[in-house]
Amino acid sequence: MTILDRLEHRLGRFAIPGLIRFVVAFNALAFLLGTLNPGYLEVLSLDRGEILKGEIWRIATWIFIPDITSFPWILLYLWATFWIGDLLEAEWGTFRLNVYYFLGMAVCILSAFVFGASFGNIFLNLSLFLALATVLPNMEILVFFILPLKLKWAALVSLIGPLLIFVTGPLSAKMMVLVCLGNYLLFFGPHFFQQARQNRTVKIRRAKFESAQANDDTLHRCATCGITEITHPDADFRVTPDGHEYCPAHVPQEEVEN
Repeated sequence: MTILDRLEHRLGRFAIPGLIRFVVAFNALAFLLGTLNPGYLEVLSLDRGEILKGEIWRIATWIFIPDITSFPWILLYLWATFWIGDLLEAEWGTFRLNVYYFLGMAVCILSAFVFGASFGNIFLNLSLFLALATVLPNMEILVFFILPLKLKWAALVSLIGPLLIFVTGPLSAKMMVLVCLGNYLLFFGPHFFQQARQNRTVKIRRAKFESAQANDDTLHRCATCGITEITHPDADFRVTPDGHEYCPAHVPQEEVEN
């Protein structure tokens, strides 16, 4: 039983079903209020200085600021976030999605306090998409409702922006990218490590097998049971018209009759 399994057994009843749906609903509300009063969104942002002054609601409200602030793209943004959240909850279950999302919030807040700036919820939403692409890599989406593209390739494209920031930005920006995607690394890092170990084990075994095959200097080998003239010196091997070689016990019946 993993740590998450144990936590779910104890705390699963506190998980919020449809968490991302609530986030999307408040995103829509924040968009409407921001359209009426652009200064409203600033009151919700993750600002370390203002939080230290007592505006503690900013610790949570920044997740309600939509990445997109123009119409009609906001509709696509809200639908995509809703869709990603529902798929992840269906694959993971309510508790694991809650842990993943709140862990993502925590590391983004940590980043804002340590480095004094925030990218908003861009990386938090990106981590949701990366998780979905890892869980369902071969699922296809229609880019611009026309071009089919597998999620694993879409995820790689989505990483171009953060990668550029990580490579060209100052040290603070590099660390913010790394920290804000920390929930993805914490969740999937052990899986990737284990998969790499399994692949390495398979390669080693395959190399040993191929080496043994290459060093096999036997002249005769039964295609059915694998015995050779070395393991069974008295066996009388027979080659059939199909090119295979058999020991007396496994010669095809039609060859025996002939």
